[in-house]
Amino acid sequence: MWLILSFLTALCTSAQDILSKRASTRVSHYIVAWSVSFFSLPFFAVFFLWEKPCVLGPQFSPALLGSTIILSVSSVFFFKSIEVSDLSLTIPMLSFTPLFLLLTSPLMVGEFPKPLGLLGMVLIVTGCYVLFYHPDQEDILAPFRRLLKARGSRYMLIVAVLYSIGANIDKIGMRNSSPLVWSIYLNACVSIVLGAIMLTKVKDAEKQVRGSWPGLLAIGLCMALVMMFQMHALKLTIVP
Repeated sequence: MWLILSFLTALCTSAQDILSKRASTRVSHYIVAWSVSFFSLPFFAVFFLWEKPCVLGPQFSPALLGSTIILSVSSVFFFKSIEVSDLSLTIPMLSFTPLFLLLTSPLMVGEFPKPLGLLGMVLIVTGCYVLFYHPDQEDILAPFRRLLKARGSRYMLIVAVLYSIGANIDKIGMRNSSPLVWSIYLNACVSIVLGAIMLTKVKDAEKQVRGSWPGLLAIGLCMALVMMFQMHALKLTIVP
């Protein structure tokens, strides 16, 4: 079941990326970053109608604080990345997240994949390399240098590192709550932080939001589905 949920996460994430790229041509990337969390909350409220009560564990608050900081920072870098560079140059950088998880997951949650799973993760990173391979390249590291020449790709590499930390904190947060409760608290906190940043960085934020709210709401729906699928997947298997 975790494999199906992970696939649905990837599917909804790709839709969210395309909608976010389109929105970033009309409004500031700070507004798009805030909208992802804020406009997901109404959909989480609907999901909450079927949620059973749960008791928050002692590690919930520290995990929430850590994940709020990481997701807020990574969101700004993510949307700045897709604003300045093509999706084809930026999104592949996220395939390095599994590689970074091989370092962070054993340290943070004590999880490491079995040999077959490890092979699968290596193949994902190899796929990113092949994607940017060129027959006339001067050496084996040329595809990576080609990737990092783009400013958006460098921003997205930072996001990949932050995601490898945040995914483990999500697991800790869910162990001390539930997938839905964790998602609601996390997105509410992130929307507050990014909302404050948006208001200081964008002078006509309210006007831009009013003029683009249907598209921003669609991004919020994608985010709600991503979080639901991803958090339930994380509950069923190891983070990497």
